[in-house]
This record gives sequence, C-alpha cells and structure tokens, in this order.
Amino acid sequence: MFRSTPPVTPPSGWWTRPWYIALLALISIVPLLRPEVPPLVDLMGHMGRYRVEIADPASPLLTRYFGFQWALMGNLGVDLLVVPLAKLFGLELAVKLIVMAVPPLTLTGLLLIAREVHGRLPATAGLVAPFAYCWPFQWGFINYVLGMALALNAFALWLYLARMGRIRLRAALFLPIGCLIWLCHGFAWGVLGLLAFSAEIVRMRDVEGRGFGESLWRGVLHCLPLSPPMLLMIAWRSGDVQGKTLDWFNWKAKYVYLISALRTHWMAFDIILVSALVLMVLFGIASIGWRQIGVNMRRTLGVACLVLIIAYVLMPRIVIGSAYADMRLAPYVIAIGVIGLVPRTTNRLALSTIAALALIIFGVRLWQSTERYAGFADFQEKQLAALDHVDRDSRVFALVELPCLSRWESPRLEHLGAMAIVRREAFVNGQWTMPGAQLLSIKYAPAKGYAEDPTQVMRPKRCRARTARTIESSVALFPRYAFDYLWLINAAREHWPVNDPTLKLIWNGGERGALYKISNVDPIR
Repeated sequence: MFRSTPPVTPPSGWWTRPWYIALLALISIVPLLRPEVPPLVDLMGHMGRYRVEIADPASPLLTRYFGFQWALMGNLGVDLLVVPLAKLFGLELAVKLIVMAVPPLTLTGLLLIAREVHGRLPATAGLVAPFAYCWPFQWGFINYVLGMALALNAFALWLYLARMGRIRLRAALFLPIGCLIWLCHGFAWGVLGLLAFSAEIVRMRDVEGRGFGESLWRGVLHCLPLSPPMLLMIAWRSGDVQGKTLDWFNWKAKYVYLISALRTHWMAFDIILVSALVLMVLFGIASIGWRQIGVNMRRTLGVACLVLIIAYVLMPRIVIGSAYADMRLAPYVIAIGVIGLVPRTTNRLALSTIAALALIIFGVRLWQSTERYAGFADFQEKQLAALDHVDRDSRVFALVELPCLSRWESPRLEHLGAMAIVRREAFVNGQWTMPGAQLLSIKYAPAKGYAEDPTQVMRPKRCRARTARTIESSVALFPRYAFDYLWLINAAREHWPVNDPTLKLIWNGGERGALYKISNVDPIR
C-alpha cells in the first residue's frame, strides 16, 4: 500500500477548465438565497447567542437574563465574524452571508485539493459536490463547517507550497493559519493536521525517496508549524470546562452517521448516493496496493482517507461535552476519498458522461434543497408571526413539538424559539450552557430548571426519555411568575391548554402553534 507509484495526470476535458470550479461554487449558494434565516437545525439557537454578544451592555439581555464572557477557545468562528458584520448588515443578514459562504468555500477547498493532487481535475471530482450540504451543515454546526471549509482550502495551499518546494514559506504561513482555523473550530484544526501529516508521509516517500520510519518522523517535523494551538487547548482544557469525553466505539451510531453523511430530504436518494460513493472509495483504496477495479486512488489522498477512517473509528461520540463529534467527521472522510479517485478509462465519451452525471446529481441535490429550504422558511416565518405579539425585553417560555430523531428529515424547529432573543431581545429558554465550553450563561434565576436546552424540546412518547416532560406536563409545571408568555411552536391543537385562567390565547397559527399571555399570577418570588 505504501510503495511508491508514479502519478498519472488525468485526461483533460471541459470539467478540467477553471470555470468548472467557479460554476460549482457559485450554484452551490442557490438553496440559501430565498430564506431570510437559513433553516439549519441549531443555527437559530446560535443566533440567540450572537444577539446577546452584540447587545447594548445596558440591555436586559445582559443586565438581567444572560451573562456573556469572551474566552479563548477553539469554537469562535462565527461568533467573532458577526461582531463587525452585524454592524454593517444587521444580525440576520450577517449570519445569512456567513452561512452562504460555507458551501462554496467547501467546494473550492475540495476541488482545489483534487486539482493539486492529480495535476488537473479528474472527471469524478464533481461527485464530491453534494458534500457542500452534508449532515453537519444541515444540523447547523456552523462554526465547525466553516472551520472545515477553511481547513480544506488551507490544505490545498499546503499541497501547492510543497509542490513548489516552498517549505520554509509554508512553515511561516501556517503558524498563523493553523491558529486561525483552531480559533474557528478545534476539530477542523485537528483534521487539517491529519491531512497535512498524511500528505507529508507520502511526499517523503514518493518525492524524497525516504524510508517509511524516516517519513513518519519527518512528517511530524514538517507539521510542527501547526502545533501551537495544542498549547491553547491545554490552557483551555485546564480551565473551568465541565464537558466530558465519553461514548467510545458506539458502532451502531458510527454506522448511522456514515450512511447519513449526505442526509437531507429524500432518504432513498441520500442513502443510495452515499453508499455508491463509499463503494467507489473502497475500490479506490484497494487499488493503492491490491487490485484496480474501475478507479484508481492517488496515494496522497488515499493515505489521508485511511488516516481519517482511523480517526473516525477511534473518536468518541462526545468530546469535551460536544455531542456528535464523530458524526461531524464522517462526511469529510468520504469526501477526501472521493476527490482522490481517478477513472482508469481514458475514453473521452465515458469521462464526459461521468462528469455530466456528477453535475446532474448535484443539480438534483440543489433542486431538492432549494424547494425544501423555501418550505422550511415559509413555515418558520408563519410560526415566527407570534413574535409580533411579544413585547420587547419580555420573558418567553417556548415549547416545540417535534417528531422522533429517527425521522430522516428534521423539521428544523428545535431552536426556533431563540428568534425571540434575536427579534424581540426577550428571554427565552433553550440556550446551551456549559462553563468553559460556552461563552453564554443564564443568570435569570426564576427560570431555573426551565431555562436551558433541551427544556424546549417535546417529542412523542415512543421516542423520548422516560423522565422527559410532555407538553401538557411542561405547561402545568413551568413557573408562570418567571415568564410573560407561553409560546407553543408547531404544537397541534390537542396539546393547547384549555380552561387555564392564567393563560390567555393572543395568537394562533391555525392548526399548529399558539401564543398565550400569562396573567393572574403571583409576582416573581
């Protein structure tokens, strides 16, 4: 597997032209053009935090409801960007512009890596385009996917400078680049380090002709410019960080995350596509040192893919309190393998057909996402009409009726309530809090036990924890003196409270969703 093999530049074609990368990057933003707020699962929860961080220090958001303390940690990408951009565009547009930048940056990174490794783009390179809308993006892990997009472009630069023999310049440039990517998201920095290390091993073997052992330690040596964030991580981890690292080797979850790498809207399409790509990558890896089955794999990315596979297998599900750690890596493991592939055939018609098929597949994904995002956004705005009846600086207790997590497509409503913070500067339950791992804290004591995430999440009985509350029990038990409004998001009429003298219906969304004004209660204790 690690023997040296002479690289072969793929045949040229319309898919190798410079405009091809630009076209894919440009059309990748189409699904995000219409929605005012990108309908990603966690994004609106993050937007609530952004509103707090840029709020006037005299605002009740900071004086009464929340605490916000800047700290040096590897999870600050969008939090830092929204500070200047919100002043220029307003918070909602600023967030939308940042989110819109992620898919094209992801694609330019992946395709530039492929072009650098192969000499020109192979016809199969376009098959990686759907990963611009991978599952972590759909979840709204926005700091992570932004960090990964930057890390992929940085890796392309790493490869280019190595090919040009500018090793000292690369070392100087990647001292700050590595720190900036870590600041955006620590996991992305870790992936960049693994990719760079893998590439250096192959370069030492293939270009400099060194032995395997020497290639390993020289690979480590050349990656030292990426190491300074390790000191920052030690300082961060030694602080007041309560998050734990656990749930190792959960094979069922890893399998689900792998087949869900392109999980979006249409289950059959998503699973068939990702299964076909995984199969191609496995054939490509086999071609490195065993037999060739239709496609070859360039060793630089084949070895990188193997290293990422090992990392995926060894990574626990929860790292420092951050859930879905291994899930976040899964799509990029496959994507790196896909861009390492090159068809064995040199037939121009066959290659054109492969490249055209890749464009068609991406076009279908964009059409699906554009249609579904518009639908999500329209429904969300209908539910957000309740905020027209909410006073500024008030207190809202939100409950969201959701399907089971096993449903393939999420309704993207888990954190819709946080838009009360964004648009009305109100207190609302559902924010994440974890000392040392989150910049935001909740200091509104009267809402204790009914303030943090996931107090807003209401799922069906068959798929919720035994101790989890129902909508009815939450409505009956929440401290009315601590809130001004009860907001039932996406809740069916059968779950709306009736004959409760403390709750007055002031808005309803038809069959789903209602807003109640709270009155006739004792003042805050």
